[in-house]
Amino acid sequence: MRDHNEDSIGMDARIGLVALADGMGGYNAGEVASGIAVATLMADLKAALSHHEPQLIGQEDADPPGVTLLRAGIGRANASILLAARAQREYAGMGTTLVAALFRDDRVAVGHVGDSRLYRLRGDNFEQVTRDHSLLEQQIERGLITREQARRSKNKNLVTRALGIDDNVAAEIHVHGVCCGDLYLLCSDGLSDMVPEEDMHLALCSLRDKLQLAANHLVRMANDNGGRDNISVILVRVLQPFPPPVGFLAKIKSGLRRATGITQWRS
Repeated sequence: MRDHNEDSIGMDARIGLVALADGMGGYNAGEVASGIAVATLMADLKAALSHHEPQLIGQEDADPPGVTLLRAGIGRANASILLAARAQREYAGMGTTLVAALFRDDRVAVGHVGDSRLYRLRGDNFEQVTRDHSLLEQQIERGLITREQARRSKNKNLVTRALGIDDNVAAEIHVHGVCCGDLYLLCSDGLSDMVPEEDMHLALCSLRDKLQLAANHLVRMANDNGGRDNISVILVRVLQPFPPPVGFLAKIKSGLRRATGITQWRS
């Protein structure tokens, strides 16, 4: 139903990175904010992983390299959005959600801000990995409303965190083990608000070996249910183990090209 698309998506299988953002604020400004977020994060991590030994990144702190990389990249994306907003009046107040996943060394580092989500299908178990930064999620955690009441609420789009709002952004980042056969779904709320999780689960179980068909089907279901917002989907399937290679050149050459299958769709 939207006349323009404020979602942005990006992926680079060579470094095992996927990212999805859902912009907000002003005419076309949301599209600008989400585009800056994805482009900055992708370029930042590509440069970092091309010029440094991944295992040496972040040795100054206790965080795993993937966490350090995502936190730094998201911070620079936030700064870039703020700079653009302050430079051009028509972009004032723009912001965006972001969810990103970095697949390395048989693990995935997941970073997110706002209510764009990452789900995982492992075997027959389908679960939401990220936790929304939203008013509704806060109300659920405090016991003020149930998840069923939240599904019917008209306040679904009130996020409590976003890129481009403050100088410092509190990205939530966690690292998870990866298993062969795992299927990861990144999506904007154009999907999660319109399609019940049980329907997403059924679609992915039925089409887990046909990623493009699965992505098309998820978007079609969201549109059939009303399509009130832009719908973006990225699917990542883990095909085989991708343990840390020996030596820097081996890491760069192997990447994730032989370890993951990735597809995307926007509407």
